[in-house]
Amino acid sequence: MKLNGISDNPGSKKSRVRVGRGIGSGCGKTGGRGVKGQKARSGVRVKGFEGGQMPLYRRLPKRGFTNIFALEFNEVNLGRIQAAVDAHKLDTKTPVTIESLVAAGVCTKARDGVRILGAGELKTKLAFEVAGASKSAVEAIQKAGGTVTILSAAAEAHA
Repeated sequence: MKLNGISDNPGSKKSRVRVGRGIGSGCGKTGGRGVKGQKARSGVRVKGFEGGQMPLYRRLPKRGFTNIFALEFNEVNLGRIQAAVDAHKLDTKTPVTIESLVAAGVCTKARDGVRILGAGELKTKLAFEVAGASKSAVEAIQKAGGTVTILSAAAEAHA
């Protein structure tokens, strides 16, 4: 095999259409833009313009708002934590915090904290220091012999 013998599969590279290069090319004269009008011109296109009719985005009512104080939590299920413990990524002797979950690869980034959800099964005794936990998650953790500490900073901000 030689470098000068390497080539793509036939048909894998499609040559681009050279628009507006004569009538014989099949895409000359108007260059695929149709005839006349605003849309045939270069650089002019009004987004959402409906020919003078009231546009859809103005006909529909405004609704809702974005709460700028809302906290964004990482939601982690117990099954995911158990999988990390089984893979020896989480240490059972130290408390489970957002930092330890990020280090274990369970969460990608810290955000405003972590909220534990109850899906899955927890077999290991663990101590959790988290921003929040569902009732089913707290019950499952206590059933496994662990403890849950809700961090006050996140709880105050969320209340």
